[in-house]
Amino acid sequence: MGYRDIKQQLRGVPFTTATPFGEDGSKIQHSKLHENLQSLERAGAQVFIPCGNTGEYYSLSHQERIEVVGTHVEATQDESAVVAGVGGSTKTAVELLSEYERIGADAAMVMYPRHTYIHEQGLVDYYTKLAESTDLGLVLYKRGPLLSRKLIDELSTINNVIAVKYAVNNIKDFTQSVSDTTGDLVWLNGIAERYAPAFALEGAEGYTTGIGNFAPEPVLALSNAIRNEDWARARHIRDILRPYEDLREESGMNNPFTAANNVPAVKYGMELAGFHGGPVRSPLVQLSEKDKKRTREYYEKINSATF
Repeated sequence: MGYRDIKQQLRGVPFTTATPFGEDGSKIQHSKLHENLQSLERAGAQVFIPCGNTGEYYSLSHQERIEVVGTHVEATQDESAVVAGVGGSTKTAVELLSEYERIGADAAMVMYPRHTYIHEQGLVDYYTKLAESTDLGLVLYKRGPLLSRKLIDELSTINNVIAVKYAVNNIKDFTQSVSDTTGDLVWLNGIAERYAPAFALEGAEGYTTGIGNFAPEPVLALSNAIRNEDWARARHIRDILRPYEDLREESGMNNPFTAANNVPAVKYGMELAGFHGGPVRSPLVQLSEKDKKRTREYYEKINSATF
């Protein structure tokens, strides 16, 4: 799939897919992942992002990442796009990109840098090296200040840097970033449904979804409403989805860190909807019983609504 085609695919709703594990979390359930993907595709999903944060990238081994991406390629139609998550050291990322390209991924999303001591020129070198090592289109994943407007602008002129997943709740910076960037990038709202209308007005051409793993119909309906500039309908759908998304942002019980509910809430929703979610892997933890009860309430609200 050429860069132009991938960009067009990204102008919609890329699904950041979850990785289903067995009961003890030790093995990936590839047959169940295959079923999940085919169900999502039948519901209208066309872009899949395996091995992102929702897919528990940092809890997967090198080989598991390759296998998960391979299952995505096998399970989905040629018309769909697989954008595989990649990160870590330059050597690790280059090796993964080579494997992703070999097994038929269409593009890759470069995870936000996690090194403790970082120099801006080092980041330029890192992203440039990854781009030079592959023919895959690359999506830059922004989750904080390290991927600055200046850096995005410099990287945007590289031929196979095709998009930015902007996952920071800062509409002011997003607006300025879109305005300041020289290259032709697709801008994705990376904080999902709650802010999809606002970011769309400021230049986001699509948004990534986590709850789409178990509620693809309302997620795609929201995208269609935004595309048609039916803002009243878009706000209506967003407001139905908002309580579930708000719960995902919470820290869970006895925990000082934000958004610990994020992935387990997606996986629990998948189980409620008849998909295969399974447990999360350490250092993530399952939802508390109290949060499970709220999750069921919010899920039923979504499930009973008309879109």
